[in-house]
Amino acid sequence: MKIISLHKGKEFSEVYTKGSSKANKYLVMYVHDNGLSYNRIGISVSKKVGNSVVRHRIRRLIKESLRLNGDRFNIGLDLVVIARGTAKDRTYQEIAGAVSHLAQLHNIVS
Repeated sequence: MKIISLHKGKEFSEVYTKGSSKANKYLVMYVHDNGLSYNRIGISVSKKVGNSVVRHRIRRLIKESLRLNGDRFNIGLDLVVIARGTAKDRTYQEIAGAVSHLAQLHNIVS
Protein backbone atom coordinates (compact mmCIF):
# COMPACT_ATOMS: atom_id res chain seq x y z
CA MET A 1 0.00 0.00 0.00
CA LYS A 2 1.30 3.44 -0.89
CA ILE A 3 1.46 5.72 2.16
CA ILE A 4 -0.30 9.07 1.75
CA SER A 5 0.51 11.30 4.70
CA LEU A 6 -1.37 13.86 6.69
CA HIS A 7 0.79 17.00 6.75
CA LYS A 8 -1.09 19.99 8.09
CA GLY A 9 -1.86 20.58 11.74
CA LYS A 10 -5.46 21.24 10.75
CA GLU A 11 -5.74 17.71 9.31
CA PHE A 12 -4.34 16.20 12.51
CA SER A 13 -6.67 18.35 14.65
CA GLU A 14 -9.71 17.18 12.71
CA VAL A 15 -8.80 13.53 13.30
CA TYR A 16 -8.19 14.22 17.01
CA THR A 17 -11.49 16.03 17.55
CA LYS A 18 -13.86 14.09 15.27
CA GLY A 19 -12.23 10.65 15.31
CA SER A 20 -12.27 7.86 17.85
CA SER A 21 -9.21 6.71 19.75
CA LYS A 22 -7.98 3.43 21.12
CA ALA A 23 -4.70 2.74 22.89
CA ASN A 24 -2.46 -0.08 24.02
CA LYS A 25 0.85 -0.24 25.84
CA TYR A 26 2.97 1.25 23.02
CA LEU A 27 0.69 3.28 20.73
CA VAL A 28 -2.47 5.37 20.50
CA MET A 29 -4.48 5.31 17.25
CA TYR A 30 -7.09 7.85 16.16
CA VAL A 31 -9.39 6.93 13.26
CA HIS A 32 -11.75 9.20 11.33
CA ASP A 33 -13.65 8.69 8.04
CA ASN A 34 -12.25 10.98 5.34
CA GLY A 35 -14.75 10.33 2.53
CA LEU A 36 -11.93 9.68 0.03
CA SER A 37 -11.06 6.57 -1.95
CA TYR A 38 -7.77 6.12 -0.09
CA ASN A 39 -6.36 6.21 3.43
CA ARG A 40 -4.18 8.98 4.84
CA ILE A 41 -1.78 8.37 7.67
CA GLY A 42 -0.15 10.62 10.24
CA ILE A 43 2.51 9.53 12.72
CA SER A 44 3.41 11.53 15.81
CA VAL A 45 6.37 10.81 18.07
CA SER A 46 6.94 13.28 20.91
CA LYS A 47 10.32 14.48 22.13
CA LYS A 48 9.43 12.80 25.43
CA VAL A 49 10.03 9.45 23.69
CA GLY A 50 13.70 10.10 22.96
CA ASN A 51 16.21 11.94 20.82
CA SER A 52 15.78 12.39 17.06
CA VAL A 53 17.43 9.06 16.22
CA VAL A 54 15.06 7.14 18.51
CA ARG A 55 11.99 9.08 17.33
CA HIS A 56 12.81 8.54 13.66
CA ARG A 57 13.39 4.80 14.23
CA ILE A 58 9.96 4.45 15.85
CA ARG A 59 8.39 6.45 13.01
CA ARG A 60 10.01 4.12 10.45
CA LEU A 61 8.80 1.00 12.30
CA ILE A 62 5.21 2.29 12.46
CA LYS A 63 5.26 3.38 8.82
CA GLU A 64 6.62 0.01 7.68
CA SER A 65 4.02 -1.96 9.63
CA LEU A 66 1.25 0.20 8.12
CA ARG A 67 2.73 -0.21 4.63
CA LEU A 68 2.92 -4.00 4.88
CA ASN A 69 -0.51 -4.46 6.47
CA GLY A 70 -2.30 -1.55 4.79
CA ASP A 71 -4.04 -3.77 2.24
CA ARG A 72 -6.08 -5.30 5.07
CA PHE A 73 -7.40 -1.92 6.25
CA ASN A 74 -10.77 -0.49 5.21
CA ILE A 75 -10.65 2.34 2.65
CA GLY A 76 -11.53 6.00 3.26
CA LEU A 77 -9.88 6.53 6.65
CA ASP A 78 -7.59 9.08 8.23
CA LEU A 79 -5.32 7.36 10.76
CA VAL A 80 -3.10 9.11 13.28
CA VAL A 81 -0.72 6.90 15.25
CA ILE A 82 0.96 8.36 18.33
CA ALA A 83 3.93 6.60 19.92
CA ARG A 84 4.05 6.35 23.69
CA GLY A 85 7.27 6.45 25.71
CA THR A 86 7.13 2.68 26.17
CA ALA A 87 7.66 2.20 22.41
CA LYS A 88 11.24 3.41 22.73
CA ASP A 89 13.23 0.15 22.74
CA ARG A 90 10.73 -2.16 21.05
CA THR A 91 11.36 -4.46 18.10
CA TYR A 92 9.57 -4.30 14.77
CA GLN A 93 7.45 -7.33 15.72
CA GLU A 94 6.23 -5.63 18.90
CA ILE A 95 5.35 -2.38 17.09
CA ALA A 96 3.66 -4.24 14.21
CA GLY A 97 1.69 -6.29 16.74
CA ALA A 98 0.58 -3.11 18.51
CA VAL A 99 -0.57 -1.56 15.21
CA SER A 100 -2.47 -4.74 14.33
CA HIS A 101 -4.07 -4.86 17.77
CA LEU A 102 -5.29 -1.27 17.51
CA ALA A 103 -6.67 -1.85 14.00
CA GLN A 104 -8.67 -4.79 15.35
CA LEU A 105 -9.96 -2.72 18.28
CA HIS A 106 -11.17 -0.08 15.81
CA ASN A 107 -12.71 -2.77 13.54
CA ILE A 108 -10.96 -1.32 10.47
CA VAL A 109 -9.37 -4.55 9.20
CA SER A 110 -11.12 -6.88 6.81
